[in-house]
Amino acid sequence: MRTNTGLWWLLSVFFFLVAVAYTAWNLIAHWSTVAADLPEDASPWLIATGSIEWVGSVALLFTALMGVLIAFYIGRVHHAQGGELPEDVLTADIDDGDPELGEFSPWSWWPIVLAFSAALGMIGLAVGAWLMPIGIAVFVVAIVGWVYEYYRGYFAR
Repeated sequence: MRTNTGLWWLLSVFFFLVAVAYTAWNLIAHWSTVAADLPEDASPWLIATGSIEWVGSVALLFTALMGVLIAFYIGRVHHAQGGELPEDVLTADIDDGDPELGEFSPWSWWPIVLAFSAALGMIGLAVGAWLMPIGIAVFVVAIVGWVYEYYRGYFAR
């Protein structure tokens, strides 16, 4: 967990530095083109603010801030758990961790049908509203089939 925290802090610093470099690069690259289009008595601030590509700069800055948020959260969770997890101890055995991860059906086709219903719903949003009820109907069939697949057929219990 401590390693994860360090990695997220490192990513945060990286994205912040990339945001600064990206903004500076845009200022340097577009300074002459913007300055040539403005009158000669325009202030340098107007030239500088007119040449920043805001979408990339803000996106990279927010990516750094989200990395800070995740690093802070993981650090607080690590501090609150009171010790290292078995996955973080180099001398731990595989059996030291929690073996119960849930019950999964590797033979089940219902997740694919569920993904198809989501695709139909998204296509319905993009193409036409008439496709949405079809996607919802396929979703209902898929979720009922997935929930009740152990109650009938070859794998009934």
